[in-house]
Amino acid sequence: MPPEPIPTAAEDRGQGLSDEEVVRRVNAGESPLFELLMRRYNQRLYRVARAILRDDAEAEDVMQHAYVEGYLHIDQYAGRASFSTWLTKIAVHEALARVRRRGRERQSNPLAESAEDMMNTVKSTRPGPEEETLRGEARVLLESAIEGLPAAYRSVFVLREVEGISTAETAQCLDVSSEVVKTRLHRARALLRKDLLDRAGIAAHTAFSFHLTRCDRVVAAVFARLDEAARASTTH
Repeated sequence: MPPEPIPTAAEDRGQGLSDEEVVRRVNAGESPLFELLMRRYNQRLYRVARAILRDDAEAEDVMQHAYVEGYLHIDQYAGRASFSTWLTKIAVHEALARVRRRGRERQSNPLAESAEDMMNTVKSTRPGPEEETLRGEARVLLESAIEGLPAAYRSVFVLREVEGISTAETAQCLDVSSEVVKTRLHRARALLRKDLLDRAGIAAHTAFSFHLTRCDRVVAAVFARLDEAARASTTH
């Protein structure tokens, strides 16, 4: 079992503090406590940025941008929504802005889009050793299916089902209505079910395979038992 992570100084000091109390103290000059907020929301911000951008490195860059903006403008947090929602919205807006910039760049440079598509094809047809190792796991299959969702459905699904936040908070983070969140989540679930079932159907004929070594073992065992039975019958 891996050792428990050692709490940082900020975590020690911030134990049990609410987000709002941490924000108040950061505003009062205890800037190191901001680390506590980063550690609380690293996973959420990564997941939502990754859902929008589908790129690990860029998602991390968006996280950093959101934290810098959040820290520099923390005095503007008015408490109308939870701090986590406020911070998530910064990350969402930055990620969406990058998606829009990508679209403009592709329109102005179609060769760049072709090169990116080619690289994505190479990556998908030539997985690395780590991906090969994980390919058989259900988690990898699900992540791949989620990544295949349209962006609008993907971000809703990640916030609602992966992060487990409420419909109302998801709506606030994405600047849409609760009804839109419900509709997109319903559609995302339907698309995921279809995708996963399609993948299962393709692989169904290979399920519970009875491999040659097992076949050989059973045949040998049957013949051994038949020989034993034959010997037994000649002794009677």
